Amino acid sequence: MLRVLYIIYSFLIALPLFIVVTAITGVAVFVASLFGDRTYTSYYVPKVWGRCACTLFLLPVKIEGREKLDSKQSYVFLANHQGYFDIFLIYGYLGHNFKWMMKEYLKKMPFVGFACMASRQIFVGDSISSIGRAVAQARETLRGGMSMVIFPEGTRSFDGKMVPFKRGAFMLANEIGLPIVPITINGSFDVFSRKANIVSWGRLSLTIHDPITDEQRKGKQTKEIMQEVYDIIDSKLEK
Repeated sequence: MLRVLYIIYSFLIALPLFIVVTAITGVAVFVASLFGDRTYTSYYVPKVWGRCACTLFLLPVKIEGREKLDSKQSYVFLANHQGYFDIFLIYGYLGHNFKWMMKEYLKKMPFVGFACMASRQIFVGDSISSIGRAVAQARETLRGGMSMVIFPEGTRSFDGKMVPFKRGAFMLANEIGLPIVPITINGSFDVFSRKANIVSWGRLSLTIHDPITDEQRKGKQTKEIMQEVYDIIDSKLEK
C-alpha cells in the first residue's frame, strides 16, 4: 500500500514540481552565464536543484567524509555510477565547487544540455582531438578550488556493481597533477537505475574518501592507481 501511495505521489506531485525546478535551474544558469558568471551560479543553483530532487522524492541522504576536503584545493573526484540520482546526490551534497566531465551527447538533453554548455562543463568525446581539448580546458578551469567530477566507469551500472574503470580519468588527473578523491555512492541503483521506469523510495549515501595526492601516486603505473581507487570505492559499496 505504501509503495502504491509513493508512486502516486511521485507522478502527481514530485515529478511535475521537479520538471519545473529543472527548467528554472537551466534558465538561471544560462542567464547567469550570459552575464559572465560561470563559477558561482553554475554551482549553487544546481546545488539547490540536487537537494530539491532528493527532497521532492522524499529520499533520506547520508554524507560521510566532507571534512576531508579543503575548499581552496582543487580535486579530481572519481565516483561509482549507480543511477540517475548520482547527479543530484553529488550536486546537492558534495559541498565543493566543481565542473563535470561528461560525454558530448549530453549536450542534447533538454534544459540541462544548454545550461551545461553555458556554464562551461567539460565535454569529451571518443576522438583523440576531443580528449586533447578536454585536457586543455581542464588545465585552464581546475584551479583555486574549482574541481572536477568524473564517473570512471563511463556509464551507469546494470546491476549496482562496478565495472572496470576507464583509463582516461586517471591519465587526466596525472596530467594536471591534482589529488584524486574516491567517492562511494550507495542506494542510487535501488532508487532509479538505468532499467527502471519509476522512482522507488530508498536511502542514499555518499562517502568521501581520503584524497590521494600526486606525490602519493608518483612511481605507480596508471593501472595500479586505477585498481587502488577501485578497491577504495568498492570497500564502502553495499553488497
